[in-house]
Amino acid sequence: MDERRSQWSCVSAALLAAERSRVPVAPLTGQGGGLALEDAYRIQAVSVERRVAAGARVVGHKAGVTSRAMQEQMGVDEPDSGVLLDDMVLPSGGELPLGEFLAPRVEAEIAFRLGRDLKGSGVTLEAARHAVSHVFLALEVIDTRFASWRICVADSIADNASCARIVTGPMVPLEPTWDLAAEQLVVSVNGQAVATGEGRAVLGDPFRSLAWLADRLSHISASRGLRAGDLMLPGAVHASIPLQAGATVRARAPHLPPVQLRIA
Repeated sequence: MDERRSQWSCVSAALLAAERSRVPVAPLTGQGGGLALEDAYRIQAVSVERRVAAGARVVGHKAGVTSRAMQEQMGVDEPDSGVLLDDMVLPSGGELPLGEFLAPRVEAEIAFRLGRDLKGSGVTLEAARHAVSHVFLALEVIDTRFASWRICVADSIADNASCARIVTGPMVPLEPTWDLAAEQLVVSVNGQAVATGEGRAVLGDPFRSLAWLADRLSHISASRGLRAGDLMLPGAVHASIPLQAGATVRARAPHLPPVQLRIA
């Protein structure tokens, strides 16, 4: 076990160094024997521990690979997850320098803020919905610390599910009558619509992603799960879009305030 922990620590250090230097590393799954998903999550946890030790604070979680098409492409039958830290979060209208990233892409999501704890096995959709206090549109900037996006799901997990930044739109109280599965998002770049998608693209209902994540975290430890105040990104409703300098990305939906990001 000590040897495995040493390996996790070395890989974590290499990924964090790649993020700082913007010099990519080779995919882990191509380095002989592949990488077990359990080990990938261990590497992710070590990186989060290091970031927290350096002053960052955990503010939530994200789920990825939440569409059936993406799961089939990645050869998995469930989503993956990552951790959101306070230094990754920007308000709507913020600006990001393109030079801070290696190969950034952006995805629009229907996101949640929890009003109560959510944990335990077999979390229902109804329990997930009742745990949410606020809902908002978010733009997730994903990036890879590997040489290209030709990676496996284990690579992404080790790299904190490829999460680089999140841009949060104004949060509004969740109305009980809203059908978020039917909520349609429209994403535009420099005023031109480039992608659309409905909430049902996320496991059929974004609340299902929330329930899955609470269940997965509770399986790691009975004391874990999602906590009141946590932010949660349930997954993208469309294919990711490459980012270019000078681009202004905006997402809108019928019931939720828009969210916007500018790339410098």
